Amino acid sequence: MFAGQGCFIAIVGPSGAGKDTLISWLKPRLEPIDDILFARRAVTRDADGSTEDHDSLDRETFAAQENAGAFAVTWEAHGLRYGIPAVALRHFETGGIVIGNGSRRALPDIERAFSNLLVVSLTVDRHVLAERLAGRGRETAEEIEKRLARSAEKLPDIGHVVEIDNSGEIEMAGRAFLSLLKERFDIGEMAVIGA
Repeated sequence: MFAGQGCFIAIVGPSGAGKDTLISWLKPRLEPIDDILFARRAVTRDADGSTEDHDSLDRETFAAQENAGAFAVTWEAHGLRYGIPAVALRHFETGGIVIGNGSRRALPDIERAFSNLLVVSLTVDRHVLAERLAGRGRETAEEIEKRLARSAEKLPDIGHVVEIDNSGEIEMAGRAFLSLLKERFDIGEMAVIGA
Protein backbone atom coordinates (compact mmCIF):
# COMPACT_ATOMS: atom_id res chain seq x y z
CA MET A 1 0.00 0.00 0.00
CA PHE A 2 2.78 2.46 0.88
CA ALA A 3 5.62 0.99 -1.17
CA GLY A 4 7.37 3.44 -3.47
CA GLN A 5 6.26 6.64 -1.76
CA GLY A 6 7.27 8.44 1.39
CA CYS A 7 5.49 7.61 4.62
CA PHE A 8 5.50 9.04 8.13
CA ILE A 9 4.89 6.41 10.80
CA ALA A 10 3.65 8.10 13.95
CA ILE A 11 3.96 5.98 17.09
CA VAL A 12 1.30 7.18 19.49
CA GLY A 13 -0.25 6.08 22.74
CA PRO A 14 -0.88 7.28 26.26
CA SER A 15 1.95 8.30 28.55
CA GLY A 16 3.52 5.09 29.82
CA ALA A 17 2.54 3.07 26.73
CA GLY A 18 6.21 2.55 25.88
CA LYS A 19 6.62 4.72 22.79
CA ASP A 20 10.20 5.71 23.63
CA THR A 21 11.07 2.17 24.71
CA LEU A 22 9.77 0.80 21.41
CA ILE A 23 11.73 3.38 19.41
CA SER A 24 14.89 2.52 21.36
CA TRP A 25 14.32 -1.18 20.57
CA LEU A 26 13.73 -0.46 16.88
CA LYS A 27 16.63 1.90 16.23
CA PRO A 28 19.54 -0.58 16.16
CA ARG A 29 17.49 -2.91 13.96
CA LEU A 30 16.27 -0.30 11.46
CA GLU A 31 18.76 2.58 11.37
CA PRO A 32 21.11 0.70 9.00
CA ILE A 33 18.38 0.86 6.34
CA ASP A 34 18.94 4.01 4.24
CA ASP A 35 15.23 4.45 3.49
CA ILE A 36 14.36 4.77 7.19
CA LEU A 37 14.87 7.88 9.30
CA PHE A 38 14.01 8.25 12.98
CA ALA A 39 12.76 11.79 13.56
CA ARG A 40 14.30 13.26 16.70
CA ARG A 41 11.80 15.68 18.18
CA ALA A 42 12.62 19.01 19.74
CA VAL A 43 10.87 19.56 23.07
CA THR A 44 10.83 22.48 25.49
CA ARG A 45 11.79 20.11 28.31
CA ASP A 46 15.14 19.27 29.86
CA ALA A 47 16.67 15.94 28.86
CA ASP A 48 16.73 13.66 31.89
CA GLY A 49 17.76 10.30 30.46
CA SER A 50 14.54 8.62 31.53
CA THR A 51 12.30 10.10 28.83
CA GLU A 52 12.67 10.17 25.08
CA ASP A 53 15.91 11.01 23.34
CA HIS A 54 15.07 14.53 22.20
CA ASP A 55 16.60 17.92 21.53
CA SER A 56 15.93 20.14 24.55
CA LEU A 57 15.18 23.77 23.75
CA ASP A 58 13.96 26.66 25.84
CA ARG A 59 10.78 28.32 24.58
CA GLU A 60 12.60 31.30 23.08
CA THR A 61 14.98 29.11 21.07
CA PHE A 62 12.13 26.87 19.99
CA ALA A 63 10.12 29.87 18.77
CA ALA A 64 13.14 31.26 16.91
CA GLN A 65 13.77 27.92 15.18
CA GLU A 66 10.07 27.56 14.37
CA ASN A 67 10.07 31.02 12.75
CA ALA A 68 13.20 30.08 10.79
CA GLY A 69 11.47 27.00 9.30
CA ALA A 70 13.45 24.40 11.25
CA PHE A 71 10.36 22.24 11.86
CA ALA A 72 8.03 20.35 9.54
CA VAL A 73 5.28 20.47 12.17
CA THR A 74 4.90 21.77 15.73
CA TRP A 75 2.32 21.43 18.48
CA GLU A 76 1.76 22.08 22.16
CA ALA A 77 0.76 19.53 24.81
CA HIS A 78 0.98 19.45 28.60
CA GLY A 79 2.50 22.92 28.66
CA LEU A 80 5.37 21.92 26.35
CA ARG A 81 6.16 22.70 22.72
CA TYR A 82 7.08 19.86 20.36
CA GLY A 83 8.58 19.96 16.89
CA ILE A 84 9.42 17.42 14.20
CA PRO A 85 12.50 18.62 12.28
CA ALA A 86 12.26 19.74 8.67
CA VAL A 87 14.89 17.14 7.70
CA ALA A 88 12.19 14.51 8.31
CA LEU A 89 9.96 16.14 5.71
CA ARG A 90 12.82 16.22 3.19
CA HIS A 91 13.44 12.49 3.77
CA PHE A 92 9.72 11.83 3.32
CA GLU A 93 9.58 13.86 0.10
CA THR A 94 12.35 11.74 -1.44
CA GLY A 95 10.31 8.58 -0.81
CA GLY A 96 11.76 7.63 2.57
CA ILE A 97 10.07 6.26 5.65
CA VAL A 98 10.12 8.47 8.74
CA ILE A 99 9.41 6.97 12.16
CA GLY A 100 8.58 9.36 14.96
CA ASN A 101 7.09 9.69 18.40
CA GLY A 102 3.80 11.42 17.72
CA SER A 103 0.95 12.82 19.75
CA ARG A 104 -2.64 11.68 19.37
CA ARG A 105 -3.94 15.25 19.41
CA ALA A 106 -1.29 16.40 16.90
CA LEU A 107 -2.10 13.74 14.30
CA PRO A 108 -4.18 16.09 12.09
CA ASP A 109 -1.24 18.53 11.96
CA ILE A 110 1.21 15.71 11.27
CA GLU A 111 -1.01 14.41 8.46
CA ARG A 112 -1.18 17.89 6.91
CA ALA A 113 2.62 18.07 6.88
CA PHE A 114 3.20 14.44 5.83
CA SER A 115 0.40 13.54 3.43
CA ASN A 116 0.99 9.79 3.75
CA LEU A 117 0.54 8.89 7.41
CA LEU A 118 0.53 5.50 9.11
CA VAL A 119 -0.40 5.59 12.79
CA VAL A 120 0.87 2.85 15.10
CA SER A 121 -1.22 3.12 18.23
CA LEU A 122 0.28 1.38 21.26
CA THR A 123 -2.29 -0.04 23.63
CA VAL A 124 -1.60 -1.20 27.18
CA ASP A 125 -3.78 -2.89 29.79
CA ARG A 126 -4.96 -0.25 32.27
CA HIS A 127 -3.38 -1.91 35.35
CA VAL A 128 -0.04 -2.28 33.52
CA LEU A 129 -0.19 1.37 32.49
CA ALA A 130 -0.93 2.44 36.08
CA GLU A 131 2.10 0.47 37.33
CA ARG A 132 4.38 2.01 34.71
CA LEU A 133 3.25 5.54 35.50
CA ALA A 134 3.69 5.01 39.24
CA GLY A 135 7.11 3.45 38.66
CA ARG A 136 8.37 6.58 36.90
CA GLY A 137 7.86 8.62 40.06
CA ARG A 138 7.13 11.79 38.07
CA GLU A 139 3.45 12.24 38.87
CA THR A 140 1.17 12.31 41.88
CA ALA A 141 -1.60 9.74 42.27
CA GLU A 142 -4.08 12.36 41.07
CA GLU A 143 -2.00 13.12 37.99
CA ILE A 144 -1.73 9.40 37.24
CA GLU A 145 -5.52 9.07 37.41
CA LYS A 146 -5.87 11.93 34.94
CA ARG A 147 -3.39 10.26 32.58
CA LEU A 148 -5.27 6.97 32.87
CA ALA A 149 -8.51 8.75 32.02
CA ARG A 150 -6.87 10.34 28.96
CA SER A 151 -5.54 6.93 27.87
CA ALA A 152 -9.08 5.99 26.84
CA GLU A 153 -9.37 8.93 24.43
CA LYS A 154 -10.17 7.93 20.88
CA LEU A 155 -7.81 8.78 18.05
CA PRO A 156 -8.91 11.42 15.57
CA ASP A 157 -10.35 10.05 12.33
CA ILE A 158 -7.05 9.99 10.54
CA GLY A 159 -5.16 7.96 7.91
CA HIS A 160 -4.35 4.33 8.46
CA VAL A 161 -4.24 3.12 12.08
CA VAL A 162 -2.73 -0.14 13.32
CA GLU A 163 -2.91 -1.09 17.00
CA ILE A 164 -0.05 -2.93 18.70
CA ASP A 165 -0.44 -4.25 22.23
CA ASN A 166 2.53 -3.28 24.40
CA SER A 167 1.33 -4.71 27.70
CA GLY A 168 4.07 -7.33 27.77
CA GLU A 169 7.78 -7.50 26.95
CA ILE A 170 8.98 -4.85 24.51
CA GLU A 171 10.27 -7.50 22.11
CA MET A 172 6.69 -8.62 21.42
CA ALA A 173 5.63 -5.12 20.35
CA GLY A 174 8.90 -4.67 18.49
CA ARG A 175 8.44 -7.84 16.47
CA ALA A 176 4.86 -6.82 15.68
CA PHE A 177 6.15 -3.47 14.39
CA LEU A 178 8.79 -5.16 12.21
CA SER A 179 6.16 -7.51 10.80
CA LEU A 180 4.01 -4.50 9.93
CA LEU A 181 6.91 -2.92 8.04
CA LYS A 182 7.58 -6.14 6.14
CA GLU A 183 3.92 -6.34 5.11
CA ARG A 184 3.57 -2.73 3.98
CA PHE A 185 6.94 -1.74 2.52
CA ASP A 186 9.32 -3.06 -0.09
CA ILE A 187 12.59 -2.93 1.84
CA GLY A 188 15.06 -5.58 0.74
CA GLU A 189 17.18 -5.66 3.88
CA MET A 190 14.23 -5.70 6.29
CA ALA A 191 14.10 -9.48 6.57
CA VAL A 192 17.77 -9.62 7.54
CA ILE A 193 17.73 -6.79 10.07
CA GLY A 194 14.39 -7.76 11.56
CA ALA A 195 15.30 -11.44 11.92
